[in-house]
Amino acid sequence: MSYLVLARKYRPLTFEQVIGQEHVTQTLINAISANRVAHAILFSGPRGTGKTTVARILAKAMNCGERTSSAPCNQCKSCREITSGNAADVFEIDGASNNSVDQIRDLRENIKYMPQHSPHKIYIIDEVHMLSIAAFNALLKTLEEPPAHVMFLFATTEPHKIPVTILSRCQRHDLKRIRLETIIKHMATLCEKEGIAIQEESLSLIAREAGGCMRDALSLLDQILGCTKNKVDPETVPELLGITNRKNIFDMSKAILDQNIPDFLSLLDSIYIQGKDLKKVYSDLIEHFRNLLVVRMGKRETDLVNTPAHEIVTMKQQVEQTTEIHLSQILDVFLREESVIRFSSQPKVAFEIAVIKMIQIPPALSIENLIQKLDQLRNEWGSNNPVPRNNCFQEPQKAEISTAPKLTSPEKQEEILTSQIEIETEGTPPTHTPLSKDPNLIWEELRKAICKKIPSMASPLSRSVITQLTDDKIFLSIRENQFNLNRINAKKAVLTEICCDFFQKEMVLVLDMKVDTGNDQKEKSSQENQKQDKAIRHPLISNAIEIFNGNIIDVKVL
Repeated sequence: MSYLVLARKYRPLTFEQVIGQEHVTQTLINAISANRVAHAILFSGPRGTGKTTVARILAKAMNCGERTSSAPCNQCKSCREITSGNAADVFEIDGASNNSVDQIRDLRENIKYMPQHSPHKIYIIDEVHMLSIAAFNALLKTLEEPPAHVMFLFATTEPHKIPVTILSRCQRHDLKRIRLETIIKHMATLCEKEGIAIQEESLSLIAREAGGCMRDALSLLDQILGCTKNKVDPETVPELLGITNRKNIFDMSKAILDQNIPDFLSLLDSIYIQGKDLKKVYSDLIEHFRNLLVVRMGKRETDLVNTPAHEIVTMKQQVEQTTEIHLSQILDVFLREESVIRFSSQPKVAFEIAVIKMIQIPPALSIENLIQKLDQLRNEWGSNNPVPRNNCFQEPQKAEISTAPKLTSPEKQEEILTSQIEIETEGTPPTHTPLSKDPNLIWEELRKAICKKIPSMASPLSRSVITQLTDDKIFLSIRENQFNLNRINAKKAVLTEICCDFFQKEMVLVLDMKVDTGNDQKEKSSQENQKQDKAIRHPLISNAIEIFNGNIIDVKVL
């Protein structure tokens, strides 16, 4: 064929021409100059990053008869033969099709013969991880102690599949993915040599689709150039490659950040009609929001975001009005719904539902905003309800919002909602408890004092209710099973003593104990549910939920 694809036409011939692998090429240049080249070298890395190319250049450098430095001359007979692929002393073997133990035995028999007209006999085995275990074992001894004129150069994309016994006998060089800007710059140089007019936007789409592989990028560029004459239209590149336009990705992310569901659904429907792979679009959106989060953080975005500089500028403008917490929320939903999109028989519907869920989640407030809202709420509450100085918020260990019935005169028997902020501190119980306080609150403090001295009474007294409190008597109503009633009755003397210590005077404890029945339990549960509903509907609770963007986790009836 007369036409030679770009990946072969512009294949690097020297170490300096290898793109994006300076950490490997410079090491090999230094090793050649110092005459310290290993007899077995393994090149590993993603596809299309230059493993076999570097192996060929190294083979040419080792066998070049006119080399004055570490670079091959590419003019002598040996260099020309290696470049064309018909060198007598350099053998390129495909590990996938020559993976049996018999073929490795033949190789082992042939290496003892001297090279024909070169200093070294070099074996380049591509995809070496495809060799069988028996073939690797047959190669072990020869690989460790080959003849002085033999070199082994291995290339693989999956080094973890190679036995450790082989890896320990090789000098390993890991090639990395090539950065987006480097691929774009190299393709622009080749297009200039070919006389093709192409915009950076089109090259950016090609490089992004290549995923850090130069060979993939050049193959896609060949595909684009084959469909055009001397000028590439940026609008046709996404159609030819079957990918989503970057503008669509930015528009979709803007609709999500603006919580504009109709615009997003319209964009997604347009992409669906074009026949794009929605699973790939979903993956692109995840990557885009990850980049937005990195850009919003504002640290090393040029290193961590593998996108062109003009896109980073657009990203900064897009995240000006949002927060890192909101972007993290969006990414969290995206990742949780990814498996649903991937395995769904209706990916478009699953995509839409996932984004609608995401948009409906209110943005979370930062810690600074929460503190500011808390200070605002405390100031507003303090101006309406002055609090004594010793009751301010100082190292609270527990704060709870509770509902409690307030006992009044018989003519005004009703339940009202009270909010209480409890501050538990270490120390002794209060020296005096006024009887003018709510009896239920007094019983709550007394019950805590009892449980502190007799922990076993915590459960039996958990559902007890004070019915009356006088100057010298405490009336308790207890509905429990017979076992717990017997335990309380046995401790009555100790309980009376604790009550006297609590009030610092003589008190009589009167117990109204009855065995709990199913009807009593249902009635009590119904009353508690009514109190909980009344507490949830209280304006103070509603304001607190709205200010802190919170949820009610539990309601405790005291």
